[in-house]
Amino acid sequence: MNARVLVAGIGNVFMGDDGFGVAVAERLSHRPLPDGVSVMDAGIRGFDLTMALLGGYDAAILVDATSRGGPPGTLYVIDPEPSDEAPDIDAVFLDAHSLDPAKILAFLRASGKDFGVLRVVGCEPENLGTDVDPQIGLSPSVSAAVAPAVSLIESILLELGSETPEDPPFSRGRKGRA
Repeated sequence: MNARVLVAGIGNVFMGDDGFGVAVAERLSHRPLPDGVSVMDAGIRGFDLTMALLGGYDAAILVDATSRGGPPGTLYVIDPEPSDEAPDIDAVFLDAHSLDPAKILAFLRASGKDFGVLRVVGCEPENLGTDVDPQIGLSPSVSAAVAPAVSLIESILLELGSETPEDPPFSRGRKGRA
């Protein structure tokens, strides 16, 4: 079985480690992927991500900087819980400078959208920058987490059935793949 899976990198590249998801999407887009897997640089475009999630995928993997209290560069795999919070349409579509995945997911659930399996691959940030003091580029600890995040996503894709036994899309142990 080849599952249709969307991998979406989320973040603002002008806010330091918030650009983690975008960096992972960029790296992943240059690797061979199973049939049915789409990689998207969602950046801060909430409308585009919402429309992509409505695209009939069996699963979605959102990749984002995620503060959970660990050391910078720590990777997390999160199974987000459904929210009963009423969606704010303006927060989903009108703010061109941020993207809040939780608000998008609340909107989609309220719309009756069942997007199957959802995972968030997060990385503990070190420096997120601010509107007053933007930071371009990832911190060394978060930059070092990009290649392991790609490997983690490939593992999740295998779990989701995004491989055909006759023609595996990637394998562990190949040189020059990270």
